[in-house]
Amino acid sequence: MAELMRHFSQKGTVAWIGVRPARNEAVLSVKNVKATPGKGLEGDRFKGPANSPRQVTLIQAEHLATVASMMNKESVDPGLLRRNIVVQGINLLALKDKTFAIGTAVLEMTGLCHPCSKMEKALGFGGYNAMRGHGGITAKVIQEGVIQVGDSVLASEDGSGD
Repeated sequence: MAELMRHFSQKGTVAWIGVRPARNEAVLSVKNVKATPGKGLEGDRFKGPANSPRQVTLIQAEHLATVASMMNKESVDPGLLRRNIVVQGINLLALKDKTFAIGTAVLEMTGLCHPCSKMEKALGFGGYNAMRGHGGITAKVIQEGVIQVGDSVLASEDGSGD
C-alpha cells in the first residue's frame, strides 16, 4: 500500500493564487507570490505562530466544479472560497504526510481545510454543505520560494517523472 501511495499519474498545476490582505477583506487574485516559512504567503493576512499548520490553504480546481454543480451554478469564483491556491490535476488528499514543491517553494500538508459558516454567505443557501468534503487542505511552508500560476505541483517521492 505504501508503494501505491507514492505514485501520482501526473503533476498538478497551479491554476489560481489569492491573498487576503486583512480579515474580512476580499481575496485578491495574483499571478505570483513569495512563500516564507513561518509567515505563509506574502501579502496574505496570516498572522499565526511560526509553527502554525494553516500558513497556506489549497483547493482542487476539480472541486470548484463539484461545488458549483451542487449550488446549481455554472462556476464558482475561487476568491469566494477564501483559499490561497487552486491546483488542478493532482489529488490534494494524496499529499497526506508528504511535502510537495510548488514553483521554488516546498510545502507540507498539515490537514484538511474544512468550510466555515462564511460559505453560506459567499455561495448562498446550502453553501456550507456544498463545500463539505471539498474544502481542500492546509499546509505550512518548509522552504522559501516563489509560486506562480502555471507552476507544477510535485509531491515528494512522485513517480510521474519530469
